[in-house]
Amino acid sequence: MNATTLFVFSLVALVAIATPGPTVLLALANGSRYGVRRSLPGMLGAVASDFVLVGAVALGLGALLAASEFWFSVVKWVGAAYLAWLGLRLLRSQGGLDLSPTNGDESATARGIFAKSFLVAVTNPKGYLFCSALLPQFIDASAPQWPQYAAIAVVFAGLDFAVMLAYAITGAKAVQLLRRSAVLWLDRCCGGALLALAGSLAFYRRSA
Repeated sequence: MNATTLFVFSLVALVAIATPGPTVLLALANGSRYGVRRSLPGMLGAVASDFVLVGAVALGLGALLAASEFWFSVVKWVGAAYLAWLGLRLLRSQGGLDLSPTNGDESATARGIFAKSFLVAVTNPKGYLFCSALLPQFIDASAPQWPQYAAIAVVFAGLDFAVMLAYAITGAKAVQLLRRSAVLWLDRCCGGALLALAGSLAFYRRSA
């Protein structure tokens, strides 16, 4: 893999990552609810999921999901259920910037915020199928493949972190400008969008 190929991959990956999806919506919601600093674990969760996705493609998991209706359905329904649960939590949110201690709310701890973003990404079969279709196009079959996949993973994760950070900052700035009502509406919008994504995932088929 040469520098030109990696640059082209970066452009394609940036467009895919920046397109609003579950992890982007979570970054936006986390930034508005907890501030940028407390949202960082969620960004790291998304980054960790990137390495899992790229590693899974390198090992052939994406091809397995494309070939197996059973395993595709398992991942799909787990992902749809988790997205729906997160969406309902956001819809029931009372809004308000939360910079206070977590008071026993595990989902608001660093570990909980990390886990939400990580699980959203790794339980989305679209990610595996998308990466399985995209990544091999940038791999030089005549050269060792693992170093190439490692380079792709680093670039993908770096871009993902930058995009998540931008969305978290956007959410935090909205709160500073519009105060409590901004968080309430952001939570409602993100929750509704996550429910819509859960519905679309439930009806998603491998042939698509």
